[in-house]
Amino acid sequence: MRKRIVAVILALAMSVSMMACGAKSDSKQENTATTKEVDSMGFDELKKEAKGSTVTFYGWGGDDKLNDWLDNSFAPIMKEKYDITMERVPMDIDQILSQLSGELGDKNASEDNGDIDIIWINGENFQSAKEKDMLYGPFTDKLPNFNDYVDGDSEDVKLDFAYPTDGYEAPYGKAQVVMVADTAVTPDLPTSAEELKAFVQKYPGKVTYPALPDFTGSAFVRNIIYEICGYEQFLTMEADKETVKEAIEPAMEYLRELNPYLWNQGKTFPDSSTTLDNMFADGEVVLYMTYGAYDTAVNIADGKYTETTQSFQFDKGTIGNTNFMAIAKNSANKAGAMVAINEMLSPEVQADRYDQLKVIPVLDNTKLSDDQKAEFDKVDLGKGTIPQDELLSKRLPEMPAQLVPIIEEIWNEEVVGK
Repeated sequence: MRKRIVAVILALAMSVSMMACGAKSDSKQENTATTKEVDSMGFDELKKEAKGSTVTFYGWGGDDKLNDWLDNSFAPIMKEKYDITMERVPMDIDQILSQLSGELGDKNASEDNGDIDIIWINGENFQSAKEKDMLYGPFTDKLPNFNDYVDGDSEDVKLDFAYPTDGYEAPYGKAQVVMVADTAVTPDLPTSAEELKAFVQKYPGKVTYPALPDFTGSAFVRNIIYEICGYEQFLTMEADKETVKEAIEPAMEYLRELNPYLWNQGKTFPDSSTTLDNMFADGEVVLYMTYGAYDTAVNIADGKYTETTQSFQFDKGTIGNTNFMAIAKNSANKAGAMVAINEMLSPEVQADRYDQLKVIPVLDNTKLSDDQKAEFDKVDLGKGTIPQDELLSKRLPEMPAQLVPIIEEIWNEEVVGK
Protein backbone atom coordinates (compact mmCIF):
# COMPACT_ATOMS: atom_id res chain seq x y z
CA MET A 1 0.00 0.00 0.00
CA ARG A 2 2.80 2.40 0.98
CA LYS A 3 4.62 1.63 -2.31
CA ARG A 4 1.42 2.34 -4.24
CA ILE A 5 1.01 5.73 -2.53
CA VAL A 6 4.64 6.63 -3.24
CA ALA A 7 4.15 5.64 -6.88
CA VAL A 8 1.08 7.86 -7.15
CA ILE A 9 2.94 10.80 -5.57
CA LEU A 10 5.86 10.35 -7.96
CA ALA A 11 3.50 10.18 -10.91
CA LEU A 12 1.76 13.38 -9.81
CA ALA A 13 5.11 15.12 -9.31
CA MET A 14 6.24 14.10 -12.79
CA SER A 15 2.94 15.28 -14.23
CA VAL A 16 3.23 18.69 -12.52
CA SER A 17 6.84 18.96 -13.64
CA MET A 18 5.90 18.18 -17.25
CA MET A 19 3.04 20.69 -17.10
CA ALA A 20 5.43 23.35 -15.78
CA CYS A 21 7.96 22.59 -18.51
CA GLY A 22 5.21 22.64 -21.08
CA ALA A 23 3.95 25.98 -19.81
CA LYS A 24 7.43 27.43 -20.03
CA SER A 25 7.87 26.04 -23.51
CA ASP A 26 4.50 27.44 -24.60
CA SER A 27 5.36 30.90 -23.26
CA LYS A 28 8.66 30.81 -25.10
CA GLN A 29 6.86 29.81 -28.28
CA GLU A 30 4.07 32.37 -28.12
CA ASN A 31 5.85 34.08 -31.01
CA THR A 32 6.97 31.52 -33.56
CA ALA A 33 8.33 33.65 -36.41
CA THR A 34 11.96 32.97 -37.17
CA THR A 35 14.47 35.75 -37.67
CA LYS A 36 14.39 35.13 -41.42
CA GLU A 37 10.59 35.43 -41.46
CA VAL A 38 10.65 38.61 -39.36
CA ASP A 39 13.25 40.13 -41.68
CA SER A 40 10.82 39.88 -44.59
CA MET A 41 7.81 41.36 -42.75
CA GLY A 42 6.41 44.85 -43.16
CA PHE A 43 5.35 46.73 -40.03
CA ASP A 44 1.68 45.74 -40.31
CA GLU A 45 2.76 42.11 -40.47
CA LEU A 46 4.99 42.64 -37.43
CA LYS A 47 2.02 43.97 -35.46
CA LYS A 48 -0.10 40.98 -36.48
CA GLU A 49 2.69 38.57 -35.55
CA ALA A 50 3.22 40.26 -32.15
CA LYS A 51 -0.46 40.33 -31.13
CA GLY A 52 -1.04 38.44 -27.89
CA SER A 53 2.67 38.03 -27.15
CA THR A 54 4.95 39.11 -24.31
CA VAL A 55 7.97 41.38 -24.78
CA THR A 56 10.71 41.44 -22.15
CA PHE A 57 12.46 44.75 -21.50
CA TYR A 58 15.83 44.30 -19.77
CA GLY A 59 17.51 47.32 -18.20
CA TRP A 60 18.78 49.01 -15.07
CA GLY A 61 16.05 49.04 -12.44
CA GLY A 62 17.38 51.67 -10.03
CA ASP A 63 15.09 54.52 -11.10
CA ASP A 64 11.77 54.11 -9.29
CA LYS A 65 10.02 56.83 -11.31
CA LEU A 66 11.09 55.26 -14.58
CA ASN A 67 10.04 51.82 -13.37
CA ASP A 68 6.62 53.17 -12.44
CA TRP A 69 6.25 54.88 -15.81
CA LEU A 70 7.22 51.73 -17.73
CA ASP A 71 4.84 49.56 -15.67
CA ASN A 72 1.87 51.89 -15.34
CA SER A 73 2.01 54.19 -18.36
CA PHE A 74 3.84 52.49 -21.22
CA ALA A 75 2.78 48.88 -20.56
CA PRO A 76 -0.97 49.71 -20.58
CA ILE A 77 -0.54 51.52 -23.92
CA MET A 78 1.11 48.45 -25.43
CA LYS A 79 -1.62 46.17 -24.09
CA GLU A 80 -4.48 48.37 -25.28
CA LYS A 81 -3.09 49.23 -28.74
CA TYR A 82 -1.37 45.99 -29.68
CA ASP A 83 -2.41 43.31 -27.15
CA ILE A 84 1.27 43.03 -26.19
CA THR A 85 2.26 42.36 -22.58
CA MET A 86 5.40 44.20 -21.48
CA GLU A 87 7.53 42.42 -18.90
CA ARG A 88 10.18 44.65 -17.30
CA VAL A 89 13.25 42.78 -16.04
CA PRO A 90 15.45 44.98 -13.79
CA MET A 91 19.09 44.02 -14.21
CA ASP A 92 22.45 45.75 -14.53
CA ILE A 93 23.84 45.84 -18.04
CA ASP A 94 26.85 43.66 -17.25
CA GLN A 95 24.50 40.97 -15.93
CA ILE A 96 22.28 41.32 -18.99
CA LEU A 97 25.17 40.85 -21.38
CA SER A 98 26.50 37.95 -19.31
CA GLN A 99 23.12 36.21 -19.51
CA LEU A 100 22.86 36.91 -23.23
CA SER A 101 26.36 35.59 -23.82
CA GLY A 102 25.47 32.41 -21.96
CA GLU A 103 22.30 31.91 -23.99
CA LEU A 104 24.10 32.48 -27.28
CA GLY A 105 26.87 30.12 -26.21
CA ASP A 106 24.45 27.28 -25.50
CA LYS A 107 24.68 25.04 -28.57
CA ASN A 108 21.45 23.30 -27.59
CA ALA A 109 19.41 26.53 -27.48
CA SER A 110 17.31 27.80 -30.37
CA GLU A 111 18.58 30.91 -32.12
CA ASP A 112 15.08 32.44 -31.76
CA ASN A 113 14.16 31.35 -28.24
CA GLY A 114 16.12 33.61 -25.88
CA ASP A 115 14.65 35.21 -22.76
CA ILE A 116 15.85 38.73 -23.59
CA ASP A 117 13.99 40.84 -26.16
CA ILE A 118 14.74 44.58 -25.68
CA ILE A 119 17.92 45.82 -23.99
CA TRP A 120 18.46 49.33 -22.60
CA ILE A 121 22.05 49.98 -23.60
CA ASN A 122 24.67 52.43 -24.88
CA GLY A 123 28.36 53.25 -24.99
CA GLU A 124 31.04 50.62 -24.63
CA ASN A 125 28.41 48.00 -23.73
CA PHE A 126 26.76 48.45 -27.11
CA GLN A 127 30.07 48.37 -28.94
CA SER A 128 31.08 45.18 -27.17
CA ALA A 129 27.73 43.48 -27.76
CA LYS A 130 27.62 44.44 -31.43
CA GLU A 131 31.20 43.37 -32.11
CA LYS A 132 30.50 40.02 -30.43
CA ASP A 133 27.45 39.51 -32.67
CA MET A 134 25.03 39.51 -29.73
CA LEU A 135 22.43 41.87 -31.22
CA TYR A 136 19.75 41.67 -33.90
CA GLY A 137 19.74 44.15 -36.72
CA PRO A 138 19.69 46.40 -38.51
CA PHE A 139 16.05 47.02 -37.64
CA THR A 140 15.42 50.77 -37.31
CA ASP A 141 14.55 51.12 -41.01
CA LYS A 142 11.50 48.92 -40.35
CA LEU A 143 10.05 51.33 -37.76
CA PRO A 144 7.61 53.98 -39.11
CA ASN A 145 8.11 56.31 -36.15
CA PHE A 146 11.89 56.17 -36.53
CA ASN A 147 11.58 57.05 -40.21
CA ASP A 148 8.94 59.75 -39.65
CA TYR A 149 10.16 61.50 -36.49
CA VAL A 150 13.84 60.74 -35.83
CA ASP A 151 16.78 62.41 -37.57
CA GLY A 152 18.67 59.26 -38.45
CA ASP A 153 21.57 61.30 -39.84
CA SER A 154 22.24 63.22 -36.63
CA GLU A 155 25.38 62.27 -34.74
CA ASP A 156 23.27 61.72 -31.61
CA VAL A 157 21.53 58.84 -33.41
CA LYS A 158 24.02 57.40 -35.87
CA LEU A 159 26.87 57.38 -33.33
CA ASP A 160 26.94 55.97 -29.79
CA PHE A 161 30.07 57.17 -27.98
CA ALA A 162 31.53 57.77 -31.48
CA TYR A 163 30.74 54.16 -32.50
CA PRO A 164 28.38 53.64 -35.48
CA THR A 165 24.95 52.33 -34.51
CA ASP A 166 24.26 51.00 -38.03
CA GLY A 167 20.56 50.55 -37.29
CA TYR A 168 21.20 48.14 -34.39
CA GLU A 169 19.92 50.67 -31.83
CA ALA A 170 16.94 53.00 -31.64
CA PRO A 171 17.19 56.10 -29.43
CA TYR A 172 15.41 55.94 -26.08
CA GLY A 173 16.31 59.21 -24.37
CA LYS A 174 18.96 61.91 -24.27
CA ALA A 175 21.10 62.74 -21.26
CA GLN A 176 23.46 65.58 -20.46
CA VAL A 177 25.75 66.25 -17.53
CA VAL A 178 24.74 69.04 -15.18
CA MET A 179 25.98 69.96 -11.74
CA VAL A 180 23.64 70.73 -8.87
CA ALA A 181 24.00 72.96 -5.80
CA ASP A 182 21.79 74.71 -3.28
CA THR A 183 22.16 78.45 -3.91
CA ALA A 184 21.12 79.19 -0.33
CA VAL A 185 24.23 77.30 0.84
CA THR A 186 26.66 78.02 -2.01
CA PRO A 187 25.45 81.13 -3.89
CA ASP A 188 28.44 81.33 -6.23
CA LEU A 189 28.26 78.47 -8.74
CA PRO A 190 31.46 77.55 -10.63
CA THR A 191 31.36 77.98 -14.40
CA SER A 192 34.78 76.50 -15.22
CA ALA A 193 37.31 74.00 -13.92
CA GLU A 194 39.35 76.77 -12.33
CA GLU A 195 36.31 78.17 -10.56
CA LEU A 196 35.46 74.65 -9.43
CA LYS A 197 38.89 74.36 -7.80
CA ALA A 198 38.27 77.60 -5.89
CA PHE A 199 34.81 76.31 -4.96
CA VAL A 200 36.24 73.04 -3.59
CA GLN A 201 38.86 74.94 -1.57
CA LYS A 202 36.16 77.23 -0.16
CA TYR A 203 34.11 74.24 1.03
CA PRO A 204 36.73 71.70 2.14
CA GLY A 205 35.45 68.21 2.78
CA LYS A 206 32.09 69.09 1.27
CA VAL A 207 32.68 68.17 -2.39
CA THR A 208 33.36 64.82 -4.08
CA TYR A 209 32.29 62.73 -7.06
CA PRO A 210 31.44 59.04 -7.56
CA ALA A 211 34.28 56.55 -7.86
CA LEU A 212 34.92 55.40 -11.40
CA PRO A 213 33.69 53.33 -13.21
CA ASP A 214 30.37 54.74 -11.95
CA PHE A 215 28.68 56.10 -15.06
CA THR A 216 28.24 59.62 -13.71
CA GLY A 217 31.63 59.78 -12.01
CA SER A 218 33.27 58.71 -15.25
CA ALA A 219 31.38 61.41 -17.18
CA PHE A 220 32.42 64.05 -14.65
CA VAL A 221 36.09 63.12 -15.08
CA ARG A 222 35.77 63.19 -18.86
CA ASN A 223 34.18 66.61 -18.59
CA ILE A 224 37.17 67.84 -16.58
CA ILE A 225 39.43 66.38 -19.28
CA TYR A 226 37.50 68.31 -21.93
CA GLU A 227 37.75 71.53 -19.88
CA ILE A 228 41.52 71.29 -19.42
CA CYS A 229 42.70 69.37 -22.49
CA GLY A 230 40.03 70.17 -25.08
CA TYR A 231 37.87 67.48 -26.64
CA GLU A 232 38.64 67.40 -30.36
CA GLN A 233 41.82 65.32 -30.03
CA PHE A 234 39.95 62.50 -28.29
CA LEU A 235 37.33 61.97 -31.01
CA THR A 236 39.86 60.21 -33.24
CA MET A 237 42.42 59.12 -30.65
CA GLU A 238 43.93 55.65 -30.75
CA ALA A 239 42.84 53.40 -27.89
CA ASP A 240 46.38 53.11 -26.56
CA LYS A 241 46.92 53.54 -22.83
CA GLU A 242 50.19 55.47 -23.08
CA THR A 243 48.75 57.80 -25.73
CA VAL A 244 45.67 58.48 -23.64
CA LYS A 245 47.68 58.86 -20.43
CA GLU A 246 49.92 61.51 -21.96
CA ALA A 247 46.95 63.41 -23.38
CA ILE A 248 44.98 63.53 -20.11
CA GLU A 249 47.86 64.08 -17.66
CA PRO A 250 47.06 67.81 -17.16
CA ALA A 251 43.53 66.83 -16.11
CA MET A 252 44.80 64.06 -13.83
CA GLU A 253 47.13 66.58 -12.18
CA TYR A 254 44.18 68.92 -11.68
CA LEU A 255 42.15 66.13 -10.04
CA ARG A 256 45.09 65.21 -7.79
CA GLU A 257 45.26 68.85 -6.68
CA LEU A 258 41.59 68.67 -5.70
CA ASN A 259 42.03 65.61 -3.50
CA PRO A 260 43.20 67.28 -0.24
CA TYR A 261 40.05 69.44 -0.25
CA LEU A 262 37.56 66.71 -1.15
CA TRP A 263 35.35 64.62 1.10
CA ASN A 264 37.61 62.16 2.96
CA GLN A 265 40.61 64.01 1.46
CA GLY A 266 40.16 62.11 -1.80
CA LYS A 267 41.37 58.89 -0.18
CA THR A 268 38.09 57.25 -1.11
CA PHE A 269 35.08 58.26 -3.18
CA PRO A 270 31.36 57.43 -2.96
CA ASP A 271 30.62 54.08 -4.55
CA SER A 272 27.84 55.33 -6.83
CA SER A 273 25.97 58.36 -8.05
CA THR A 274 22.97 57.20 -5.98
CA THR A 275 25.10 57.37 -2.82
CA LEU A 276 26.35 60.85 -3.74
CA ASP A 277 22.80 62.01 -4.45
CA ASN A 278 21.74 60.97 -0.95
CA MET A 279 24.80 62.67 0.54
CA PHE A 280 23.86 65.89 -1.27
CA ALA A 281 20.21 65.68 -0.21
CA ASP A 282 21.32 65.15 3.40
CA GLY A 283 23.70 68.14 3.30
CA GLU A 284 26.82 66.02 3.72
CA VAL A 285 28.20 67.51 0.51
CA VAL A 286 27.32 70.73 -1.33
CA LEU A 287 27.71 69.60 -4.93
CA TYR A 288 26.14 66.85 -7.01
CA MET A 289 26.50 65.94 -10.67
CA THR A 290 24.12 63.93 -12.83
CA TYR A 291 23.34 62.87 -16.39
CA GLY A 292 19.68 63.64 -15.63
CA ALA A 293 19.45 67.18 -16.93
CA TYR A 294 16.07 67.79 -15.28
CA ASP A 295 16.45 65.63 -12.18
CA THR A 296 16.64 68.75 -10.02
CA ALA A 297 13.06 69.73 -10.81
CA VAL A 298 11.79 66.23 -10.03
CA ASN A 299 13.65 66.15 -6.70
CA ILE A 300 12.42 69.61 -5.73
CA ALA A 301 8.85 68.57 -6.49
CA ASP A 302 9.31 65.43 -4.39
CA GLY A 303 10.69 67.43 -1.47
CA LYS A 304 14.08 65.72 -1.66
CA TYR A 305 15.85 68.96 -2.65
CA THR A 306 15.24 72.46 -1.33
CA GLU A 307 13.42 75.06 -3.40
CA THR A 308 16.71 76.96 -3.82
CA THR A 309 18.52 74.06 -5.53
CA GLN A 310 19.79 74.86 -9.02
CA SER A 311 21.32 72.97 -11.95
CA PHE A 312 24.24 74.59 -13.79
CA GLN A 313 26.92 73.93 -16.43
CA PHE A 314 30.43 75.01 -17.24
CA ASP A 315 30.53 77.80 -19.83
CA LYS A 316 32.47 75.55 -22.22
CA GLY A 317 29.69 72.98 -22.04
CA THR A 318 29.01 69.51 -20.70
CA ILE A 319 28.97 66.03 -22.18
CA GLY A 320 25.71 64.75 -23.60
CA ASN A 321 24.80 61.37 -25.00
CA THR A 322 21.89 59.27 -26.14
CA ASN A 323 20.82 56.02 -24.56
CA PHE A 324 19.31 53.39 -26.81
CA MET A 325 17.18 50.28 -27.17
CA ALA A 326 18.62 47.22 -28.87
CA ILE A 327 17.23 43.74 -29.57
CA ALA A 328 18.95 40.53 -28.52
CA LYS A 329 20.14 38.39 -31.42
CA ASN A 330 18.27 35.35 -30.08
CA SER A 331 15.14 37.25 -29.00
CA ALA A 332 12.09 35.00 -29.07
CA ASN A 333 9.89 37.94 -30.01
CA LYS A 334 11.67 40.23 -32.43
CA ALA A 335 8.36 41.30 -33.96
CA GLY A 336 6.99 42.39 -30.59
CA ALA A 337 10.25 44.10 -29.70
CA MET A 338 10.12 46.21 -32.85
CA VAL A 339 6.48 47.15 -32.27
CA ALA A 340 7.32 48.22 -28.68
CA ILE A 341 10.37 50.23 -29.74
CA ASN A 342 8.36 51.91 -32.49
CA GLU A 343 5.72 52.92 -29.95
CA MET A 344 8.40 54.30 -27.63
CA LEU A 345 9.37 56.62 -30.50
CA SER A 346 5.85 57.95 -31.02
CA PRO A 347 5.41 61.69 -30.36
CA GLU A 348 2.73 60.91 -27.77
CA VAL A 349 4.95 58.60 -25.72
CA GLN A 350 8.02 60.83 -26.04
CA ALA A 351 5.98 63.84 -24.90
CA ASP A 352 4.66 61.88 -21.93
CA ARG A 353 8.23 60.82 -20.95
CA TYR A 354 9.27 64.46 -21.25
CA ASP A 355 6.40 65.53 -19.01
CA GLN A 356 6.43 62.74 -16.43
CA LEU A 357 10.14 61.86 -16.28
CA LYS A 358 11.76 65.06 -17.60
CA VAL A 359 13.79 63.06 -20.13
CA ILE A 360 15.17 65.02 -23.09
CA PRO A 361 13.21 63.80 -26.16
CA VAL A 362 14.93 62.02 -29.05
CA LEU A 363 12.63 63.22 -31.83
CA ASP A 364 13.49 65.82 -34.48
CA ASN A 365 11.38 68.87 -33.70
CA THR A 366 11.28 69.88 -37.38
CA LYS A 367 9.50 66.62 -38.24
CA LEU A 368 6.64 67.22 -35.80
CA SER A 369 3.29 68.77 -36.65
CA ASP A 370 2.24 71.99 -34.92
CA ASP A 371 -0.08 70.06 -32.63
CA GLN A 372 2.70 67.61 -31.73
CA LYS A 373 5.13 70.45 -31.04
CA ALA A 374 2.54 72.04 -28.77
CA GLU A 375 2.49 68.90 -26.59
CA PHE A 376 6.22 69.27 -25.96
CA ASP A 377 6.10 73.05 -25.57
CA LYS A 378 3.49 72.92 -22.84
CA VAL A 379 5.64 70.71 -20.59
CA ASP A 380 6.67 72.53 -17.43
CA LEU A 381 10.27 71.50 -16.71
CA GLY A 382 9.92 72.69 -13.13
CA LYS A 383 12.22 74.57 -10.79
CA GLY A 384 15.99 74.65 -10.75
CA THR A 385 16.54 73.54 -14.35
CA ILE A 386 18.53 74.96 -17.26
CA PRO A 387 16.32 76.02 -20.22
CA GLN A 388 16.50 73.35 -22.93
CA ASP A 389 17.85 75.68 -25.63
CA GLU A 390 20.70 76.78 -23.35
CA LEU A 391 21.38 73.23 -22.22
CA LEU A 392 21.62 71.81 -25.73
CA SER A 393 23.66 74.77 -27.02
CA LYS A 394 26.43 73.65 -24.65
CA ARG A 395 26.20 69.94 -25.50
CA LEU A 396 29.59 68.28 -26.06
CA PRO A 397 30.09 64.93 -27.83
CA GLU A 398 31.00 61.75 -26.02
CA MET A 399 34.43 60.20 -26.43
CA PRO A 400 34.87 56.97 -28.41
CA ALA A 401 33.67 54.09 -26.25
CA GLN A 402 37.04 52.33 -26.28
CA LEU A 403 38.73 55.27 -24.52
CA VAL A 404 36.38 55.22 -21.53
CA PRO A 405 37.71 52.12 -19.70
CA ILE A 406 41.28 53.28 -20.36
CA ILE A 407 40.58 56.63 -18.71
CA GLU A 408 38.87 54.90 -15.79
CA GLU A 409 41.91 52.68 -15.29
CA ILE A 410 44.30 55.64 -15.42
CA TRP A 411 42.15 57.59 -12.93
CA ASN A 412 42.29 54.69 -10.47
CA GLU A 413 46.06 54.52 -10.82
CA GLU A 414 46.89 58.22 -10.90
CA VAL A 415 44.25 60.02 -8.80
CA VAL A 416 42.76 57.81 -6.07
CA GLY A 417 44.48 58.41 -2.75
CA LYS A 418 47.24 60.53 -4.30
